[in-house]
Amino acid sequence: MSKETNEYESTVTYIIEDTKPSRMKRAAAKHLIERYFCQLTEGCGNGACTNEFCASCLGFQPLDHNTAAIRALELYKMNAKLCGRHSAAFPDNSSAKETHPALSGDRHGKMPDHEDNLFPPREDFREVHYLTEEKVYEILSICEGKKDYSPLIRVIGRIFSSADALVQSFRKDKEQHPNTKEQRKTHQAKDEDKDEDDKERTTAMEQESEESEASASMEGATGSTENRLGPVEVSVDIEAVRRVYDRLLSNEKIESAFLNALVYLTPNVELDLTYLDVYDTNPDYLNIFIIVMENSSLHSPEYLEMAMPLFCKCMSKLPLPALAKLTRLWSQYSVEHIRRMMETFQQLITYTVISNEYDSDSLVNDDECVVAAAKCLKLVFYANVLGGDLDTGHNEEEEPASESSELTLQELLGEERSNKKGPRVDPLEKELGVRTLDCRRPLIPFEEFVNEPLNDVLEMDKDFTFFKVDSESKFSFQSCPFVLNACTKSLGLYYDNRISMYSERRITALYSLVQGQQLNPYLRLKVRRDHIIDDALVRLEMISMENPADLRKQLFVEFEGEQGVDEGGVSKEFFQLVLEEMFNPDIGMFTYDESTKLFWYNPSSLENEAQFTLIGIVLGLAIYNNCILDVHFPMVVYRKLMGKKGTYLDLADSHPVLYQSLKELLDYEGDVEEDMMITFQISQTDLFGEPITYDLKENGDKIPVTADNRKEFVSLYGDYILNKSVERQFKAFRRGFQMVTNESPLKCLFRPEEVELLICGSRNLDFQALEETTEYDGGYSKDCRIIKDFWETVHSFGEEDKRLFLQFTTGTDRAPVGGLGKLKMIIAKNGPDTDRLPTSHTCFNALLLPEYDSKEKLKERLLKAITYAKGFGML
Repeated sequence: MSKETNEYESTVTYIIEDTKPSRMKRAAAKHLIERYFCQLTEGCGNGACTNEFCASCLGFQPLDHNTAAIRALELYKMNAKLCGRHSAAFPDNSSAKETHPALSGDRHGKMPDHEDNLFPPREDFREVHYLTEEKVYEILSICEGKKDYSPLIRVIGRIFSSADALVQSFRKDKEQHPNTKEQRKTHQAKDEDKDEDDKERTTAMEQESEESEASASMEGATGSTENRLGPVEVSVDIEAVRRVYDRLLSNEKIESAFLNALVYLTPNVELDLTYLDVYDTNPDYLNIFIIVMENSSLHSPEYLEMAMPLFCKCMSKLPLPALAKLTRLWSQYSVEHIRRMMETFQQLITYTVISNEYDSDSLVNDDECVVAAAKCLKLVFYANVLGGDLDTGHNEEEEPASESSELTLQELLGEERSNKKGPRVDPLEKELGVRTLDCRRPLIPFEEFVNEPLNDVLEMDKDFTFFKVDSESKFSFQSCPFVLNACTKSLGLYYDNRISMYSERRITALYSLVQGQQLNPYLRLKVRRDHIIDDALVRLEMISMENPADLRKQLFVEFEGEQGVDEGGVSKEFFQLVLEEMFNPDIGMFTYDESTKLFWYNPSSLENEAQFTLIGIVLGLAIYNNCILDVHFPMVVYRKLMGKKGTYLDLADSHPVLYQSLKELLDYEGDVEEDMMITFQISQTDLFGEPITYDLKENGDKIPVTADNRKEFVSLYGDYILNKSVERQFKAFRRGFQMVTNESPLKCLFRPEEVELLICGSRNLDFQALEETTEYDGGYSKDCRIIKDFWETVHSFGEEDKRLFLQFTTGTDRAPVGGLGKLKMIIAKNGPDTDRLPTSHTCFNALLLPEYDSKEKLKERLLKAITYAKGFGML
């Protein structure tokens, strides 16, 4: 065979494989292209031919084979005129066969009409219209015997590039397949000159009709298909698909066939989902995505570059019920399978992000590939949640948010707050009936779903705008908060808080014009140091009753009799003093556990609810004003703030001794009733050390705990300790917290452990990161002798002294979200060598450091300053 012929075959093969006729059977399309090629190279044989696209036409310019192949494709696309075959020229297609053996027909001169008719005759399994595990192994065995895998490659390419064929493949119920031998014989006996498109459409209609009748009869007998199969049952045999992939993917040539087929498949699937609502008429259309996602090579570079962007775009267009069904199905998979899918989508996001450059004009939010991959990753995330340890019950009953009794300016102007209804609910979350908060322990840690490269390129100010204002037309990654780290989400919360503050300020100014009276655009608190609780309590209680919206104004604190403008540092000190006072064990609002170093509500507290409401307001204001608090609560407090009740499992960190006792009760293998001798009545001590009893059930003192009812006993015990015994105190506490945060996106963005990080900061102090990000002023630089001495001194401090230094410089001994590297501390020169101590501006995280003449003096002066810092040296 000549080199030119080989070039022609490869060109035609590429053209044909690259052409996806949507309405005509591929074999028919190839047959037409072949006829156009013959017409362009050999002509029709009619000397009087007037077809300008025929070589027999007078004046036709001869074409080489490759050009003719390309031109043939163009003529096919434009449906150009096709001459009839003239007997003088083509008595049996001999000239075509002599010139191009690849085009030769059978010995009777008839052109083969199967899809590989451009190549020498071989076994092509054209009767295979769908695949089963047995059929794949049968073809594979034949190929292995001949050491030629091309027939299997062609079958895979044909089936896996056709949505209809793939839907019918690897079915559990083989009787659903309409392609019986009798039908195939009838199909082959039909007139071969009949339009192939009509035959395909007719066959498809017959199949659809038969399937509809079968489905209707099944539904009539057993109810709907969904109810019969269950919420996660599908018709595809997933285990068979996995076994087939395991056998075939080890062969590189076969592996490339899957890749090419997926590239061809996705455009048609996307059109089907976008315009035809195929899932509504055929729920088995979901089989396509189930089968494709079982391919363990999807994370390879070839797939990530060519196929996966298109496939993710298709999957993201599935209707909500289909997405929910797919999620429920995946939740039943093993951890290894879920992790593989998670890593596939994560790698696609990472690969795309690092391969492109983004800026304010070209946002990552506009990258269709990244957006589609994030939407697909959401399915895996919720599958991970559903497959973990779920607690969909034990939900706190939230009180309605307090509203001002006066008309607001928005109401006067006929407007409403855009986010007054509270945080939005994710549609998929609602469809699944599960929240992230409901999962105590997911199959894969939540942290593994965070994509750091995406966080690095995300313009959070723009993303926040899309999230709050333009969510219908623009994608916001805050709708997929699991992919964002706590630092990025806290920045979004910061923008929300600041915009809310500016909005309140603007509204107050307009309100003043309408009412004709001057109102304060800020939340100003003037308090006395020695009466800080009384003053703060009275002022905040008045605000919460008159107009809770004022709590969302920017906070400014002023200590009576002291000069200073609150740029953040005074507020930090205010929060610190309030918490120290209210968490003082002598007051009795909270109990302190020496072993856990944590506080818990005192069930016997004599303080009124207003005191606990104040604590809740303080926590909310700290988040709202971006302040870190020295608060030590167990995680169950934050879970309860987010809407979940405490359960027995939460006792592990809040009441570890009690938890261990109850665990031993559950694990006890002896006679519980005889050996333990406990009842459903428990006892505690009150504030004065007096014992008090409580019946977990009616007449609990008469109901013994046995092996049969011990789980109930443990559940009721945990519910009493964490919920019922402190119900009054916690409701007041939560009420205060929600007064400030109810309209923020806090609940839809953050998990309980991240809320704790927002309020308390991180306990991990990386002073190396702090040194790298510190800036210098007043003549200092990182190369100055005293700066080098300073950092050597600080790094030599013990853990306690480091916390004191941080407290002295920033107003808190915790690192912000993201670590000390996010702190942006400033060290400024404060004169030459002196006996004066260093001072600080906590508002700006600035340390004023004199230029001491020795390292020893620097250390001595610095230690004295940080040790005696309270009320001294802090501005």
